[in-house]
Amino acid sequence: MIINDVHRGINRRRRRKRVGRGTGSGHGKTCGRGHKGYGSRAGASLRRGYEGGQMPLFRRVAKRGFNNKAFALKIAIVNVGALEQAFQDGDTVTPEALAEKGLAKGRYDQIKILAKGELTKKLTVQAHQFSRAAQEKITACGGVAEQIAAS
Repeated sequence: MIINDVHRGINRRRRRKRVGRGTGSGHGKTCGRGHKGYGSRAGASLRRGYEGGQMPLFRRVAKRGFNNKAFALKIAIVNVGALEQAFQDGDTVTPEALAEKGLAKGRYDQIKILAKGELTKKLTVQAHQFSRAAQEKITACGGVAEQIAAS
């Protein structure tokens, strides 16, 4: 293999394909759409999983089991090490404060504090759930781990 073969045919700013500009362009007449059929018409777009009228795979394969994931609680995870960096000694850590500091992002139902990282500051932490190790780390520093009711 020659080293310049690696980049041959790869253009940084590839020009768009101009179709319907005569047979000499290679994309004239049918403009790369072939002859007749659904794909040649304007507005043709196949839905996902469509197999041209053949029985689709998702209907051919048997369905088994049940998944309750759509109804499960979405739990935002915050580690003790992140609390160490984001909050000062003596602060109260609430779900609102976590969202403000960018530690609990997006949509969630509950917040759980986990024990990854070290904690040296005395914090009052309010969350829905705590891991046992996280609770021990918070109380070892003289802080308080308050469990709040799920809303």
